[in-house]
Amino acid sequence: MRFKPIVLLAALALSMLPGVASAQSAPKTVQIYVPFAGGGSADGIARIIAAELSTSLNRQFVIINQPGAGGTIGLITASKAPPDGDTLAIAATGALVINPHLPTSNAFDTLKELTPVAKLIDIPIILVSSAKGDLKTIKAVIERAKSSPDGVTYGTTGVNSSQHLAVELLKKMTGANFVHVPYRGSAPAVTDVLGGQIPMASVDLTSAHEHIKAGTLTALGVTSAHRAKMAPDIPTIAEAGVPGFNGSASIIGLLAPAATPPAKIREVSQALSVIMAKPDVQAKVALLSVEPAYENETRFAELLHSESDKWKELLKSLPQQK
Repeated sequence: MRFKPIVLLAALALSMLPGVASAQSAPKTVQIYVPFAGGGSADGIARIIAAELSTSLNRQFVIINQPGAGGTIGLITASKAPPDGDTLAIAATGALVINPHLPTSNAFDTLKELTPVAKLIDIPIILVSSAKGDLKTIKAVIERAKSSPDGVTYGTTGVNSSQHLAVELLKKMTGANFVHVPYRGSAPAVTDVLGGQIPMASVDLTSAHEHIKAGTLTALGVTSAHRAKMAPDIPTIAEAGVPGFNGSASIIGLLAPAATPPAKIREVSQALSVIMAKPDVQAKVALLSVEPAYENETRFAELLHSESDKWKELLKSLPQQK
């Protein structure tokens, strides 16, 4: 019994050692939910920032892939986590500003259930036609779509995708008759433009860029308000003949459960502002065929709300499609 004070003193001294103290107070692992399967651009950017944040914030950031429901399932899971800064989620345009306004919506409103942390990347969208055809400019496409009884057919990655809605916005602004043909992704739509099955497609720039450089596709214009960094020679649709047009790019950003303390949000967002500006990180992002496009939590929130309002109004004017 007389050895107890010695034992207690030894235990106290041991607990004060740097290694032991840090182990006892080690912060929890931060989980980043990715609502898509591995291998895509969303998963790729998530893994880049997880590794960088782990180093810069001295915490472990891990990826949890939970695909399903058009990029919504993982977001629902993340939204139910405690708002303590230990849970984050990657989200893309569809789940952020389009899906909540669809008749088939599961009633999950991303912008109410999650709070913006930072915008990370842009995925440029482009309208293309076959180099073998006679539709070489946006003006020519619009004229054909207005004069032809059958209009101009165009392919996209699917109904109510960013690619689809960009052309519907163009249709609304110009009065042109564009007829939608949905595909299962950009690649098959590009293939059918190359083969002459359809005259035009609205696709991500990544899938079309090599064909444009090879001279087999004609770049009619990018849908966003600014030229794409990865193809600065291609004009915007506004520059090509439709002033004021802004069909936007697809975006991917980082969010956290609603009610997460602003200080926690700011800490991660500020770390990301440094990370996304690093040349080696930008090089890794470029390998995903997307563009670094960091915005802090405030500007990202403003962008999301304006985009949500824009697509909500457009969707109201469209007939329900299957």
